[in-house]
Amino acid sequence: MSGPWLHVIGIGEDGMAGLRPAARAVLEAADVIVGGDRHHRLSEAVTAERVAWPSPFDALIERLGSLRGRRVAVLATGDPLWYSVGARIARALPAGEIVFHPQISAFQLAAARMGWSLPDVETLTVHGRPEAQVIPFIQPGARLLILTTGAATPGVIAGFLRAAGMEESRLTVLSAMDGPNEARIEGRAADWDAQVPPFNTLAVECVAAPGTRWHARIPGLPDDAFEHDGTMTKREMRALTLARLKPMRGALLWDLGCGCGSVSIEWMRAAREARAIGIEPREDRRMMAARNAEALGTPRLELRGGSAPEACAGLAPPDAVFIGGGLSSGVVDMALGALRPSGRLVANAVTLESQSLMSELHARHGGDLVQLQIARAEPVGPYRGWRAAMPVMQWSFET
Repeated sequence: MSGPWLHVIGIGEDGMAGLRPAARAVLEAADVIVGGDRHHRLSEAVTAERVAWPSPFDALIERLGSLRGRRVAVLATGDPLWYSVGARIARALPAGEIVFHPQISAFQLAAARMGWSLPDVETLTVHGRPEAQVIPFIQPGARLLILTTGAATPGVIAGFLRAAGMEESRLTVLSAMDGPNEARIEGRAADWDAQVPPFNTLAVECVAAPGTRWHARIPGLPDDAFEHDGTMTKREMRALTLARLKPMRGALLWDLGCGCGSVSIEWMRAAREARAIGIEPREDRRMMAARNAEALGTPRLELRGGSAPEACAGLAPPDAVFIGGGLSSGVVDMALGALRPSGRLVANAVTLESQSLMSELHARHGGDLVQLQIARAEPVGPYRGWRAAMPVMQWSFET
């Protein structure tokens, strides 16, 4: 068969009646239809071989490949390329073999039901993902549309809102939108206990009480936002470090000597789908980093025991590397060799020995070398004075 053989079709609660004529014609002509139980129910009028989502789901691409040469339709909910199976298929198969047929997405339907403008809303998914990923987006006045994992998700999100001091936030659960059984359930985070259908979309209006302390996604969280043992990249240095590392969507950071995970966590909070691997020899600090990652909304932070360069063997090439501890010529050479094109390396040093080495590395490789010092106002008897922190030398380099 030449040309596209695989059609990925979005379908809503209105089933076949809601499909555009072209998508309906493709579905009716399919030899094989792949989808979940709900999708097969919505298209049960079509006679074709039926294939359920494979288990594990990662086997989907292999299963589709085995059907090449036949007319195959994959059914997805709403827009197949918006937090759905279409994106995975598009990454795995040649573009010339696939045609996508989008339907109105759950986000569009939910925004219409709420009367919200989509550009003013954060569209998120925790479907098959950790719910804690929502935490960085909980901010005063924010409006969130969330694809949920199931009936328990709204209660979990309500808990996050209460923990953030936003008990008066309003939650609206929307289910079966555009279908005969469409339902809407509303409540407050403060006393949320509603029973909701397992397949739903959640709308959240974040409402902060006066004086609520909240965390921005811009790097520079207060030090006490993290559990730590005193050894960490402090707030101002962390913000400057992240500015040099340049977080970006989907980018990977190696955090060498990650300690309590503050740099990795702020990297992941700053850009959607950003990833980080923290290398830390001490188990107690890795445990702290894991707890911080969960509490601050980056549960996908990957943590590895050991020290660089040995612990970096076999890792995916990074877009950025931060050396917060264990600076050596060997570690730098390894990191520079591993960086992807347009990669960034940042190293901080406090001790004279590390700063001497950093000066040599700067002379050898170039980049920017700066010395930074922060002073904070503190009581001096009945008055106030500046108490300076130890100066930090920072070397940054871009490939």
